[in-house]
Amino acid sequence: MKALTVSSLFAIVVVSLTFLASGGSYLDFLLPGGLPVGNALAAIGLACAAAIPVALSHPGSLLRAVAMGTLAAAATWLPVSIALAGNLSLNFGGVRGSIWLGFNLVLNIAVLFTLTWALVSHLVARRRARARSSAVESALRR
Repeated sequence: MKALTVSSLFAIVVVSLTFLASGGSYLDFLLPGGLPVGNALAAIGLACAAAIPVALSHPGSLLRAVAMGTLAAAATWLPVSIALAGNLSLNFGGVRGSIWLGFNLVLNIAVLFTLTWALVSHLVARRRARARSSAVESALRR
C-alpha cells in the first residue's frame, strides 16, 4: 500500500509540474470561485511533494515529525499566497511580493530537503534489510 501511495503522489507531482512547465493557456482558466487552474496545480503539486516524505517515514521518527511540519506548511501555501497578493490570481507587488518570494524559497527548500532525506533514509533502510536477509540466508545454509 505504501508503494502505491508514494507512486500516486509522485505521479501527481510530475503531472502538475509538467502542466505548469508547459505554460499553456489553460493554466489561466478560472475554476469555480475564480481560482486559476495553474495556481490550483501549483498548490496540489507542492502538497503532494510534501506528502511523499510522510508516507515514506516511520511513525514517531524525527523524519516523520519534520515531514508533517513541512506538509502543514505546504498546505498553507495557497492561503498565504492569496492573503499576501490580495487576489486569487496571485499578482504581487512591492514588499508583499518580496515576502512571498522568500516564503516560496524557504518552503520549496524545506520540501526538497525533507523529500531528499526521506528518499535517502528509505533507500538505506532497504539496503540494510537486504543485507540482514542475505546474512540470515548465509547462516542458514551453513
